[in-house]
Amino acid sequence: MAHFVLICLFLCSCAAKDNAGSTDVPPAPSNSNKETQKSDLDNVQKNKVSISCKGEYFNFDEIGARDVGQGLNFYSIEKEIALGSQMAKEVEEYAKIIDDPVISEYVNRVGQNLVRNSDAKVPFTIKMIDSPEINAFALPGGFFFINSGLVLNVDNESEMASVMAHEIAHVTSRHGVKQATRGQIANLASIPLMIMTGGGWAGYAIYQGASLAIPMTFLKFSRNFETEADWLGLQYLWATGYDPSSMVDVFEKLAALEKRKKGTLAKVFSSHPPNSKRAGTIQDLMQCLPNKDQYVLNTAEFRSVKDRLVTLNEEFRRKDKEYDDSRPKLRRKNDDVIEPESKDGGEKEEDKPPVLKRPDKFHYIN
Repeated sequence: MAHFVLICLFLCSCAAKDNAGSTDVPPAPSNSNKETQKSDLDNVQKNKVSISCKGEYFNFDEIGARDVGQGLNFYSIEKEIALGSQMAKEVEEYAKIIDDPVISEYVNRVGQNLVRNSDAKVPFTIKMIDSPEINAFALPGGFFFINSGLVLNVDNESEMASVMAHEIAHVTSRHGVKQATRGQIANLASIPLMIMTGGGWAGYAIYQGASLAIPMTFLKFSRNFETEADWLGLQYLWATGYDPSSMVDVFEKLAALEKRKKGTLAKVFSSHPPNSKRAGTIQDLMQCLPNKDQYVLNTAEFRSVKDRLVTLNEEFRRKDKEYDDSRPKLRRKNDDVIEPESKDGGEKEEDKPPVLKRPDKFHYIN
C-alpha cells in the first residue's frame, strides 16, 4: 500500500509540473528543428497577430498522415472508443434521434466527407438529435451528434460543415480524453483514501463509472483546445472543398443569435463563445490556406433537407396536439406535401448544381 501511495503522489507531482507550464497544446518534439513548429498557433492563442504560416499544423499536404493527438493521455484508442460508445448510448437513451432515412443519410455523408479529409484515427458514427437547441458535439472515439436546431439556423451547407469540422477536430486532437486525463491526475490523491477506507478497487470502479454521468467534462474545453479545434477544423473544411470563410460567417451568426436571445446557444459554448474576436482569429489563420479556384457554399440537397426538417417539426407538433385530450381535434383537408415544379419547366431544385464561391470574394482583416 505504501508503494501505491508513493506512486500516486509521484504522479500528482508530475501532473502539477505539467499543468504549471501547460498551454493545453501538446508539447512539440524535442529536436531543435521542430521546437518552433506550433509557434504560429501559439501566437494566435496569445493574441499575437503576426503569422508566418509555418509549423506542424501548417503542413496541409500531410492532412491525414499527421498525429495531432499527441500529449499526456491515460487512454488508449481502444479505451477512448469504449468510453465514447458508453456515453453515446446514454445520449441516445435520453435524446430523440431523427431516424428519417433521407436526413440521416445526408448528414452522415457530409460528416464522413469531412472525416475523410481530416486527421481522424477512429471511425465516426454521425446522428441527428431532434432538438431546437443550436448545438453539435463529438464524444471521444468519434461518436458525433448534431442538433436539428443547428441545421435550421444556418443558411447553407458550408456553414453546417464548419461546425461539424470544428467538432471533428476535437476528436482528432483527442481533447476529450486529454481533459479527462488531467482531471484524473488531479484526483489521484483521493484513490488511496478510497481503497484504505474499505472501498477497494471496486469502490474505485464505481467512482470511475460515476464520471460517465458528467459528459460536460468531455465537451467543455479550454480556450486553447478550442483555438486548436478552430484551426484544424478550418483545414478540414478547406480540404473537403467548402468555403473556409463560412466558419467566420457561422460564428458571427451564432454570436448575433445569442446576443438577441440569451440561452439560444448550448451551454458548451459558454467557455469560448463564438464572438467577433474568435471570428477575427479565424480570419487571420485563413490567410495561411492555399487558394482554390472554387469552393462549395451550398447545395440544393441542403435546402431540401432543411425543408424536410421543417415539415417533420410541423408533423411532430401536430401529433403532440392530437395526443392532448384537452385540445379540440383538427384535421386539414389535405396533409400531403406536394413538391413544387420549376416555373419554367426546367430542371428541378434537387438537380441544380451546388452554389460555388470564388476565393476572390474573401475579405480578410489584417
